[in-house]
Amino acid sequence: MSWLTKVRNSLSNLKKRDTPDNLWIKCPSCKEMLFTKEYEENLSVCPRCDHHGRIGADARFSQLLDPGYAVLPSPKVAEDPLKFRDSKKYPERLKAARAANPHPDALTNATGTIDGHKVVLGVQDFAFMGGSMGMAVGEAFVAGAERAIKDRCAYVICTAAGGARMQEGILSLMQMPKTTVATRRLKAAGLPYIVVLTDPTTGGVTASYAMLGDIHIAEPGCLIGFAGQRVIQDTIREKLPEGFQRAEYLHAHGMVDMVVPRKDLKGTLASLLDFLQPAKAA
Repeated sequence: MSWLTKVRNSLSNLKKRDTPDNLWIKCPSCKEMLFTKEYEENLSVCPRCDHHGRIGADARFSQLLDPGYAVLPSPKVAEDPLKFRDSKKYPERLKAARAANPHPDALTNATGTIDGHKVVLGVQDFAFMGGSMGMAVGEAFVAGAERAIKDRCAYVICTAAGGARMQEGILSLMQMPKTTVATRRLKAAGLPYIVVLTDPTTGGVTASYAMLGDIHIAEPGCLIGFAGQRVIQDTIREKLPEGFQRAEYLHAHGMVDMVVPRKDLKGTLASLLDFLQPAKAA
């Protein structure tokens, strides 16, 4: 046996050092490799290019709410009312989404405080079937608004959605007027309704509760729109301007009140609540 064979055999017998598979993460914008720990400590914002990554409901709750918040139970709705099937049955898609996510659907509410201001905070998670708006999302939104009315406090919603949930057809589209009525009830009660637009907020969500707030805040660079850019370009047969449907473009054209980096979001919400929150709810 040659010395090379001996060395090769000895190396093959060495145990591979155990290392986590998630030590690194690639920024989807600048493509830089980042330490996952560094990325998460920076609120899932790339320290190189300032790209704001998508985060789930639990991360959003911990970033915005003071310690001691409580996650509200998700409302029960009829599942698969249309017996929908494409390449998979709808219940199978729901089961897979629930196995990969901590909450039973795309919108979750929690009660707590933001720098001492009592709020109900709703968060849409794009990781759950693209944050799509189905009956469960509509019912959760209404439940969040009703809890805010009961507690006499603000309702803050962080939106992230690809639009309506096609597996629920017209029942999904009916959530648009349903949630719109809930925002009117908040207004009639004299309670603040603040929308935080995150990446992406599109489709029926944009056409309903995402653009009906008293204040609209957007995270930097997030996509906000109804139809996609390609659809719009093909319809009007014109090239769209640079940055079209991005937060900064909408802010410059008066559709968003402010663009706020994630690290400043909690402080901004607290300042707004200082102005908007009724004295009884403080």
